[in-house]
Amino acid sequence: MSIAAYGTADYGQMASLISDSAAVKQNLDLLTNQISTGLVSDTYAGLGSGAAVSLNLEPQIATLQTWQNNINQAASGMQVTQTAMTQIQQIASNFLAQTGNLEGSDSSEVDSVAAAAQQALVQVADLLDTQDGNTYVFAGQDTTNPPVPDPDSILSSQFYTQIAAQVGQLGTQGAALTVAATLVIAGSNAPGLSPFSAYMSQPIQGPANPASTLQAPAIQTGQGQTASVGLLASSNSASITSTGVPATSTGSYMRDLMLSLATIGSLSSSQAGDTGFTTLVQSTNTTLTGAISAMAEDVGVLGNTQTNLTTSQTTMSDTATALTTQVGDVQDVDVAQAMSSLQLVETQLQGSYQVIAAMSGLSLAKYLPVS
Repeated sequence: MSIAAYGTADYGQMASLISDSAAVKQNLDLLTNQISTGLVSDTYAGLGSGAAVSLNLEPQIATLQTWQNNINQAASGMQVTQTAMTQIQQIASNFLAQTGNLEGSDSSEVDSVAAAAQQALVQVADLLDTQDGNTYVFAGQDTTNPPVPDPDSILSSQFYTQIAAQVGQLGTQGAALTVAATLVIAGSNAPGLSPFSAYMSQPIQGPANPASTLQAPAIQTGQGQTASVGLLASSNSASITSTGVPATSTGSYMRDLMLSLATIGSLSSSQAGDTGFTTLVQSTNTTLTGAISAMAEDVGVLGNTQTNLTTSQTTMSDTATALTTQVGDVQDVDVAQAMSSLQLVETQLQGSYQVIAAMSGLSLAKYLPVS
Protein backbone atom coordinates (compact mmCIF):
# COMPACT_ATOMS: atom_id res chain seq x y z
CA MET A 1 0.00 0.00 0.00
CA SER A 2 1.38 3.36 -0.92
CA ILE A 3 0.47 6.76 0.46
CA ALA A 4 0.93 9.86 -1.64
CA ALA A 5 3.02 12.56 -0.18
CA TYR A 6 1.21 15.53 1.31
CA GLY A 7 2.74 17.94 -1.13
CA THR A 8 2.43 21.47 -2.46
CA ALA A 9 -0.89 20.78 -4.22
CA ASP A 10 -2.41 19.60 -0.94
CA TYR A 11 -1.24 22.76 0.84
CA GLY A 12 -2.84 24.78 -1.93
CA GLN A 13 -6.09 22.88 -1.51
CA MET A 14 -5.98 23.41 2.25
CA ALA A 15 -5.40 27.13 1.76
CA SER A 16 -8.36 27.25 -0.61
CA LEU A 17 -10.55 25.44 1.92
CA ILE A 18 -9.52 27.81 4.70
CA SER A 19 -10.19 30.82 2.46
CA ASP A 20 -13.62 29.47 1.49
CA SER A 21 -14.38 28.78 5.14
CA ALA A 22 -13.42 32.34 6.09
CA ALA A 23 -15.75 33.68 3.40
CA VAL A 24 -18.57 31.51 4.71
CA LYS A 25 -17.84 32.74 8.26
CA GLN A 26 -17.93 36.34 7.04
CA ASN A 27 -21.30 35.68 5.41
CA LEU A 28 -22.52 34.13 8.64
CA ASP A 29 -21.44 37.19 10.61
CA LEU A 30 -23.20 39.45 8.09
CA LEU A 31 -26.46 37.51 8.33
CA THR A 32 -26.26 37.46 12.13
CA ASN A 33 -25.80 41.22 12.19
CA GLN A 34 -28.64 41.75 9.72
CA ILE A 35 -31.02 39.70 11.86
CA SER A 36 -29.90 41.60 14.97
CA THR A 37 -30.23 45.11 13.49
CA GLY A 38 -32.85 44.55 10.81
CA LEU A 39 -30.59 46.41 8.38
CA VAL A 40 -28.84 45.23 5.25
CA SER A 41 -25.65 46.95 6.41
CA ASP A 42 -24.34 49.30 9.10
CA THR A 43 -22.53 51.32 6.45
CA TYR A 44 -23.48 52.93 3.15
CA ALA A 45 -20.76 50.91 1.45
CA GLY A 46 -22.58 47.72 2.40
CA LEU A 47 -25.74 48.87 0.60
CA GLY A 48 -24.13 48.61 -2.80
CA SER A 49 -26.21 50.31 -5.50
CA GLY A 50 -28.84 51.17 -2.88
CA ALA A 51 -26.46 53.58 -1.17
CA ALA A 52 -27.28 56.35 -3.65
CA VAL A 53 -31.00 56.06 -2.85
CA SER A 54 -30.36 56.23 0.88
CA LEU A 55 -27.91 59.12 0.63
CA ASN A 56 -30.33 61.11 -1.50
CA LEU A 57 -33.56 60.50 0.40
CA GLU A 58 -32.51 60.46 4.08
CA PRO A 59 -31.69 64.22 4.19
CA GLN A 60 -35.06 64.95 2.57
CA ILE A 61 -36.84 62.87 5.21
CA ALA A 62 -34.95 64.65 8.01
CA THR A 63 -35.86 68.07 6.59
CA LEU A 64 -39.54 67.11 6.31
CA GLN A 65 -39.45 65.90 9.92
CA THR A 66 -37.99 69.24 11.04
CA TRP A 67 -40.76 71.17 9.31
CA GLN A 68 -43.38 68.86 10.80
CA ASN A 69 -41.88 69.39 14.27
CA ASN A 70 -42.04 73.15 13.72
CA ILE A 71 -45.74 72.88 12.92
CA ASN A 72 -46.40 70.60 15.90
CA GLN A 73 -44.77 73.04 18.30
CA ALA A 74 -46.56 76.02 16.77
CA ALA A 75 -49.96 74.28 16.79
CA SER A 76 -50.11 74.20 20.58
CA GLY A 77 -49.21 77.88 20.89
CA MET A 78 -51.74 78.91 18.24
CA GLN A 79 -54.53 77.04 20.02
CA VAL A 80 -53.61 78.66 23.35
CA THR A 81 -53.61 82.04 21.59
CA GLN A 82 -57.05 81.40 20.10
CA THR A 83 -58.46 80.45 23.52
CA ALA A 84 -57.11 83.65 25.09
CA MET A 85 -58.40 85.72 22.18
CA THR A 86 -61.88 84.27 22.60
CA GLN A 87 -61.93 85.59 26.16
CA ILE A 88 -60.60 88.98 25.10
CA GLN A 89 -63.20 89.23 22.33
CA GLN A 90 -65.95 88.44 24.84
CA ILE A 91 -64.72 91.23 27.12
CA ALA A 92 -64.65 93.69 24.22
CA SER A 93 -68.14 92.73 23.04
CA ASN A 94 -69.52 92.99 26.56
CA PHE A 95 -68.28 96.53 27.04
CA LEU A 96 -69.34 97.56 23.57
CA ALA A 97 -72.88 96.76 24.68
CA GLN A 98 -72.39 98.59 27.96
CA THR A 99 -71.16 101.80 26.34
CA GLY A 100 -74.46 101.91 24.49
CA ASN A 101 -76.28 101.60 27.79
CA LEU A 102 -74.34 104.44 29.43
CA GLU A 103 -76.02 107.13 27.35
CA GLY A 104 -79.05 108.41 29.21
CA SER A 105 -78.70 105.83 31.98
CA ASP A 106 -78.99 106.47 35.67
CA SER A 107 -75.81 108.09 36.93
CA SER A 108 -75.29 105.32 39.48
CA GLU A 109 -74.95 102.87 36.58
CA VAL A 110 -71.85 104.74 35.41
CA ASP A 111 -69.94 103.91 38.59
CA SER A 112 -70.91 100.24 38.33
CA VAL A 113 -69.80 99.95 34.69
CA ALA A 114 -66.60 101.88 35.46
CA ALA A 115 -65.65 99.46 38.25
CA ALA A 116 -66.30 96.49 35.95
CA ALA A 117 -64.16 98.09 33.22
CA GLN A 118 -61.25 98.49 35.61
CA GLN A 119 -61.33 94.80 36.48
CA ALA A 120 -61.71 93.91 32.80
CA LEU A 121 -58.57 95.95 32.00
CA VAL A 122 -56.62 93.92 34.56
CA GLN A 123 -58.04 90.72 33.06
CA VAL A 124 -57.01 91.70 29.52
CA ALA A 125 -53.50 92.58 30.72
CA ASP A 126 -53.26 89.17 32.41
CA LEU A 127 -54.53 87.39 29.27
CA LEU A 128 -51.85 89.10 27.20
CA ASP A 129 -49.31 87.31 29.40
CA THR A 130 -50.81 83.91 28.54
CA GLN A 131 -48.19 81.16 28.27
CA ASP A 132 -47.91 77.89 26.42
CA GLY A 133 -45.40 76.09 28.59
CA ASN A 134 -42.61 78.64 29.05
CA THR A 135 -43.54 80.62 25.94
CA TYR A 136 -45.50 83.89 26.12
CA VAL A 137 -47.79 83.53 23.13
CA PHE A 138 -48.42 87.27 22.60
CA ALA A 139 -44.76 88.26 22.99
CA GLY A 140 -43.72 88.01 19.35
CA GLN A 141 -40.23 86.60 19.07
CA ASP A 142 -39.36 87.73 22.60
CA THR A 143 -41.03 84.57 23.86
CA THR A 144 -39.32 84.28 27.26
CA ASN A 145 -40.45 87.69 28.56
CA PRO A 146 -44.00 88.80 29.44
CA PRO A 147 -45.38 91.38 26.97
CA VAL A 148 -47.08 93.17 29.89
CA PRO A 149 -44.48 93.18 32.71
CA ASP A 150 -46.86 93.96 35.59
CA PRO A 151 -50.44 93.24 34.55
CA ASP A 152 -51.95 93.16 38.03
CA SER A 153 -50.71 96.68 38.73
CA ILE A 154 -51.96 98.24 35.50
CA LEU A 155 -54.51 100.39 37.36
CA SER A 156 -51.62 102.16 39.10
CA SER A 157 -49.50 102.41 35.93
CA GLN A 158 -48.88 105.68 34.11
CA PHE A 159 -50.88 104.28 31.21
CA TYR A 160 -54.04 104.14 33.28
CA THR A 161 -53.50 107.09 35.62
CA GLN A 162 -52.72 109.51 32.77
CA ILE A 163 -55.79 108.38 30.80
CA ALA A 164 -57.85 108.77 33.99
CA ALA A 165 -56.46 112.27 34.47
CA GLN A 166 -57.53 113.27 30.96
CA VAL A 167 -61.01 111.79 31.42
CA GLY A 168 -61.22 113.66 34.71
CA GLN A 169 -60.86 116.92 32.77
CA LEU A 170 -63.75 116.08 30.45
CA GLY A 171 -65.96 118.81 31.87
CA THR A 172 -63.38 121.54 31.30
CA GLN A 173 -61.58 120.51 28.10
CA GLY A 174 -64.44 118.81 26.29
CA ALA A 175 -64.73 115.45 24.56
CA ALA A 176 -62.61 116.20 21.47
CA LEU A 177 -59.50 117.14 23.43
CA THR A 178 -60.04 114.28 25.88
CA VAL A 179 -60.29 111.72 23.06
CA ALA A 180 -57.22 113.12 21.30
CA ALA A 181 -55.13 113.17 24.48
CA THR A 182 -56.05 109.63 25.52
CA LEU A 183 -55.31 108.29 22.03
CA VAL A 184 -51.80 109.75 22.27
CA ILE A 185 -51.27 108.11 25.67
CA ALA A 186 -52.56 104.71 24.54
CA GLY A 187 -50.45 104.77 21.38
CA SER A 188 -47.25 105.83 23.13
CA ASN A 189 -44.19 103.59 23.33
CA ALA A 190 -42.45 105.83 25.86
CA PRO A 191 -40.80 103.92 28.73
CA GLY A 192 -42.98 104.05 31.81
CA LEU A 193 -46.02 105.25 29.91
CA SER A 194 -46.41 102.16 27.74
CA PRO A 195 -47.84 99.20 29.68
CA PHE A 196 -45.88 96.86 27.44
CA SER A 197 -42.34 95.51 27.62
CA ALA A 198 -39.51 97.36 25.89
CA TYR A 199 -39.60 94.83 23.06
CA MET A 200 -43.35 95.27 22.57
CA SER A 201 -43.14 99.07 22.90
CA GLN A 202 -42.16 99.68 19.29
CA PRO A 203 -43.89 99.54 15.92
CA ILE A 204 -44.02 96.19 14.18
CA GLN A 205 -41.14 95.55 11.79
CA GLY A 206 -41.94 96.28 8.17
CA PRO A 207 -41.02 98.49 5.21
CA ALA A 208 -42.01 101.58 7.19
CA ASN A 209 -40.08 100.42 10.28
CA PRO A 210 -37.05 98.43 9.07
CA ALA A 211 -35.04 99.15 12.22
CA SER A 212 -37.69 97.69 14.53
CA THR A 213 -37.16 94.23 16.02
CA LEU A 214 -40.82 93.61 16.88
CA GLN A 215 -42.00 90.64 14.82
CA ALA A 216 -44.76 88.10 15.08
CA PRO A 217 -43.47 84.57 15.81
CA ALA A 218 -42.81 82.63 12.61
CA ILE A 219 -41.73 79.12 11.67
CA GLN A 220 -40.16 77.59 8.59
CA THR A 221 -42.63 75.34 6.79
CA GLY A 222 -40.77 74.60 3.56
CA GLN A 223 -37.82 75.53 1.42
CA GLY A 224 -37.80 79.33 1.61
CA GLN A 225 -41.29 79.29 3.16
CA THR A 226 -42.32 80.67 6.55
CA ALA A 227 -45.63 81.16 8.33
CA SER A 228 -46.62 83.67 11.00
CA VAL A 229 -47.97 81.61 13.90
CA GLY A 230 -48.96 84.12 16.57
CA LEU A 231 -50.44 87.49 17.49
CA LEU A 232 -48.81 90.49 19.13
CA ALA A 233 -49.88 92.11 22.38
CA SER A 234 -49.19 95.66 21.27
CA SER A 235 -49.61 95.65 17.48
CA ASN A 236 -51.79 94.25 14.75
CA SER A 237 -50.38 91.65 12.44
CA ALA A 238 -48.74 93.16 9.37
CA SER A 239 -51.76 92.31 7.19
CA ILE A 240 -54.36 93.91 9.51
CA THR A 241 -55.15 97.63 9.47
CA SER A 242 -57.27 99.31 12.12
CA THR A 243 -59.72 101.93 10.87
CA GLY A 244 -60.21 105.34 12.46
CA VAL A 245 -56.54 106.34 12.78
CA PRO A 246 -55.90 108.85 14.32
CA ALA A 247 -59.39 110.12 15.21
CA THR A 248 -60.63 107.07 17.13
CA SER A 249 -57.87 104.45 16.91
CA THR A 250 -54.22 104.06 17.87
CA GLY A 251 -53.71 101.68 14.96
CA SER A 252 -53.59 98.68 17.30
CA TYR A 253 -56.80 96.90 18.23
CA MET A 254 -55.36 95.69 21.54
CA ARG A 255 -54.25 99.21 22.52
CA ASP A 256 -57.69 100.45 21.44
CA LEU A 257 -59.40 97.87 23.66
CA MET A 258 -57.20 98.77 26.63
CA LEU A 259 -57.80 102.49 25.97
CA SER A 260 -61.55 101.93 25.85
CA LEU A 261 -61.56 99.99 29.12
CA ALA A 262 -59.34 102.60 30.78
CA THR A 263 -61.62 105.39 29.55
CA ILE A 264 -64.79 103.68 30.76
CA GLY A 265 -63.06 102.77 34.01
CA SER A 266 -62.18 106.43 34.59
CA LEU A 267 -65.75 107.73 34.24
CA SER A 268 -67.77 108.65 37.29
CA SER A 269 -71.43 109.29 37.96
CA SER A 270 -70.65 112.95 38.59
CA GLN A 271 -69.71 113.34 34.90
CA ALA A 272 -72.95 111.94 33.53
CA GLY A 273 -74.38 115.42 33.10
CA ASP A 274 -71.32 116.93 31.38
CA THR A 275 -71.93 118.12 27.85
CA GLY A 276 -69.02 116.04 26.55
CA PHE A 277 -70.05 112.84 28.32
CA THR A 278 -72.23 111.46 25.53
CA THR A 279 -69.68 112.38 22.88
CA LEU A 280 -66.87 110.64 24.79
CA VAL A 281 -69.00 107.52 25.27
CA GLN A 282 -69.91 107.49 21.57
CA SER A 283 -66.25 107.90 20.58
CA THR A 284 -65.29 105.04 22.91
CA ASN A 285 -68.04 102.96 21.32
CA THR A 286 -66.57 103.70 17.88
CA THR A 287 -63.08 102.76 19.09
CA LEU A 288 -64.34 99.50 20.54
CA THR A 289 -66.29 98.66 17.38
CA GLY A 290 -63.17 99.13 15.25
CA ALA A 291 -61.07 97.11 17.71
CA ILE A 292 -63.51 94.20 17.65
CA SER A 293 -63.58 94.23 13.85
CA ALA A 294 -59.79 94.26 13.47
CA MET A 295 -59.43 91.68 16.22
CA ALA A 296 -61.82 89.30 14.48
CA GLU A 297 -59.93 89.74 11.23
CA ASP A 298 -56.59 88.96 12.88
CA VAL A 299 -58.03 85.92 14.68
CA GLY A 300 -59.45 84.77 11.34
CA VAL A 301 -56.06 85.04 9.66
CA LEU A 302 -54.52 82.98 12.46
CA GLY A 303 -57.28 80.39 12.06
CA ASN A 304 -56.62 80.16 8.33
CA THR A 305 -52.94 79.69 9.08
CA GLN A 306 -53.79 76.83 11.45
CA THR A 307 -55.88 75.14 8.75
CA ASN A 308 -53.20 75.60 6.08
CA LEU A 309 -50.47 74.26 8.36
CA THR A 310 -52.55 71.19 9.18
CA THR A 311 -52.97 70.53 5.46
CA SER A 312 -49.25 71.06 4.84
CA GLN A 313 -48.34 68.76 7.69
CA THR A 314 -50.53 65.99 6.27
CA THR A 315 -48.89 66.37 2.86
CA MET A 316 -45.42 66.32 4.44
CA SER A 317 -46.29 63.23 6.45
CA ASP A 318 -47.50 61.39 3.35
CA THR A 319 -44.35 62.41 1.44
CA ALA A 320 -42.08 61.37 4.31
CA THR A 321 -43.84 57.99 4.53
CA ALA A 322 -43.34 57.39 0.81
CA LEU A 323 -39.66 58.35 0.98
CA THR A 324 -39.13 56.25 4.10
CA THR A 325 -40.59 53.26 2.27
CA GLN A 326 -38.12 53.78 -0.58
CA VAL A 327 -35.22 53.97 1.86
CA GLY A 328 -36.49 50.90 3.68
CA ASP A 329 -36.52 48.95 0.42
CA VAL A 330 -32.75 49.32 0.18
CA GLN A 331 -31.81 49.45 3.87
CA ASP A 332 -34.13 47.01 5.62
CA VAL A 333 -33.45 43.28 5.50
CA ASP A 334 -36.04 40.55 5.08
CA VAL A 335 -35.50 38.96 8.50
CA ALA A 336 -37.34 35.72 7.66
CA GLN A 337 -35.26 35.22 4.54
CA ALA A 338 -32.07 36.13 6.43
CA MET A 339 -32.82 33.54 9.14
CA SER A 340 -33.41 30.88 6.51
CA SER A 341 -30.11 31.78 4.83
CA LEU A 342 -28.39 31.76 8.22
CA GLN A 343 -29.34 28.15 8.82
CA LEU A 344 -27.95 27.12 5.44
CA VAL A 345 -24.72 29.04 5.98
CA GLU A 346 -24.28 27.53 9.45
CA THR A 347 -24.59 24.06 7.93
CA GLN A 348 -22.16 25.02 5.18
CA LEU A 349 -19.66 26.38 7.70
CA GLN A 350 -19.83 23.26 9.84
CA GLY A 351 -19.20 21.15 6.76
CA SER A 352 -16.19 23.23 5.74
CA TYR A 353 -14.75 22.92 9.24
CA GLN A 354 -15.15 19.14 9.07
CA VAL A 355 -13.39 18.95 5.71
CA ILE A 356 -10.52 21.10 6.98
CA ALA A 357 -10.25 18.97 10.11
CA ALA A 358 -10.19 15.79 8.05
CA MET A 359 -7.53 17.08 5.72
CA SER A 360 -5.37 18.39 8.51
CA GLY A 361 -5.46 14.88 10.07
CA LEU A 362 -3.94 13.22 7.01
CA SER A 363 -0.35 12.22 7.86
CA LEU A 364 2.01 9.24 7.21
CA ALA A 365 2.05 8.45 10.93
CA LYS A 366 -1.61 7.37 10.81
CA TYR A 367 -0.75 4.65 8.31
CA LEU A 368 2.39 3.24 9.96
CA PRO A 369 1.99 0.10 12.08
CA VAL A 370 2.30 0.57 15.78
CA SER A 371 5.24 -1.53 17.16
